[in-house]
Amino acid sequence: MQLAISPASSCASYSIFDKNKTHYVQSNSRRSPADKAIMSHMVNPLATPEQLYQRRSFSALPTELQDAIFFSTQCLTQAAGLLLQLPQSVTAQANVLLARYWLVEPMMSHEFSDISAASVYLIAKLSPYPRSPRDLALLYNYLLSPSSTFFHPSSAPASAADSQPQPPPLATNIPNDYYLPEHVYNSFHTRLLRCESRILYALSFDTHVSLPHPLAITYLQALDFLNTFKSTISKRTLAYLNTALLSPQMLYLTSQPNALAVAAIYNAAKDVGAKMPECEWWEVFDVDREELGFLVVGMRSVDGWGRKMREDVQRMKAGTESGSSKRGGMVTRRDIEGELRRRGISLGNGDDGGNTVGVGSQEPVDMEAEMARRMDEKMAEIEGSAS
Repeated sequence: MQLAISPASSCASYSIFDKNKTHYVQSNSRRSPADKAIMSHMVNPLATPEQLYQRRSFSALPTELQDAIFFSTQCLTQAAGLLLQLPQSVTAQANVLLARYWLVEPMMSHEFSDISAASVYLIAKLSPYPRSPRDLALLYNYLLSPSSTFFHPSSAPASAADSQPQPPPLATNIPNDYYLPEHVYNSFHTRLLRCESRILYALSFDTHVSLPHPLAITYLQALDFLNTFKSTISKRTLAYLNTALLSPQMLYLTSQPNALAVAAIYNAAKDVGAKMPECEWWEVFDVDREELGFLVVGMRSVDGWGRKMREDVQRMKAGTESGSSKRGGMVTRRDIEGELRRRGISLGNGDDGGNTVGVGSQEPVDMEAEMARRMDEKMAEIEGSAS
């Protein structure tokens, strides 16, 4: 994996790292080692254009299915962080870590909910708010059960930027739906540790994530928005930053935190009608007009795109659960497999890591055993027709 930090005027160094080793390349600016260490905590490794192109062009999954998987899994991660009572800073870091992992690993290599749980578990373990594997097992077992309101059709917010989902009417709560037997927990625990190790390996054990939220608050304190309470514009700014975690453009992987913070402030000021400085104030925070325009449009487009993704996921779940009483829910690898089958697309029985993995299955497929089973079935058919 290669994630390269784009050099900026405020950054003294950037890193290019792969799975085996890390190279540190110094920029031309002359700063003390202490300054370099401080600035390294305010920047993130960014995706290269080649990585973004390969993810879209060489994946076996159609683009719309990739977006549906990404959107639903990121929403599941946010729901898990909320129910685990984790700070938004921890949950947002898990979202970014998950996006980085899927940039270099195929989406179908593991169950989507397992990767989400591993991201939350890993980031929480490194924070002051660790959560046990059993807590995660109980929570994800509930979120994936029919009793959960996750991705319920009537739980959609009125606006993705400033509203919270309302609980659906007549919601049923059946404890048997999310009862967790011990063998199910043991299986989940094994998959959780396997996915955690896979994430660490794919990211070269680099779990550093710098969020734009603190920078946005600092920038707001430096700016003077006339006739507007800073609390109002602050809430709107943080809402845009949280919504950007779901963006299909992967804004957190293509822009540095300072640019994300400035774009969120710009959008929030436009929404509340705040009077911004007449000069090009974003240049003070090391953001040019072109990047600001791209981020502003990208953040504003997430709302409509998210509504479409919800409809696509519900339509996909309805197609794979014909005759079932389930009410939508989290998309799974089995759902994606069924959607590909309906489209007449065949997904190979292998992944990029060299392991033979069946779509929608949890364990590798033994090709020799599978061939022997098919031969036995064929012989049984011949013997049955002969008799």
